[in-house]
Amino acid sequence: MGAPASDVRLVRCPACGSTNRVARQRVDQGLSPVCGRCKRPLPADDQPLAVTDATFSAEVERSPLPVLVDMWAEWCGPCRMIAPMLEDLAAEMAGRARVAKLNVDDNPVTASRFAVRSIPTLLVFKDGREVDRIVGVRPKAEIAQRLERWLGEA
Repeated sequence: MGAPASDVRLVRCPACGSTNRVARQRVDQGLSPVCGRCKRPLPADDQPLAVTDATFSAEVERSPLPVLVDMWAEWCGPCRMIAPMLEDLAAEMAGRARVAKLNVDDNPVTASRFAVRSIPTLLVFKDGREVDRIVGVRPKAEIAQRLERWLGEA
């Protein structure tokens, strides 16, 4: 019998693309998870993942988990204000949702594709499509609540 669903996180292998079930307890014990298919190390999803125009489709649109994407820029003060909240959310929701960051100055193709007109803009993706959008600085609890809305739905 495996670990309860809340103690298991789904981690996509960056090498072969397969989705792996990783028990949180084993990671907490210091064990490094490896892909069940290709045996390469799996990333820990408890920190925001930097995505680019080149990696957006693979990391966000093909993610087995809902993804909260932070559209930001280095010069943006409000973006720097919410960064610690997003780091907290990434750790708290690891295995249930992912948090990604896309620098709009360095990745204008994706920012334009999703018509991002102001930053910070947070996009929520589920099953490869945008399902919610949060523009501007919002309290962490509100961001978490809006993301939670998409976690339980099949």
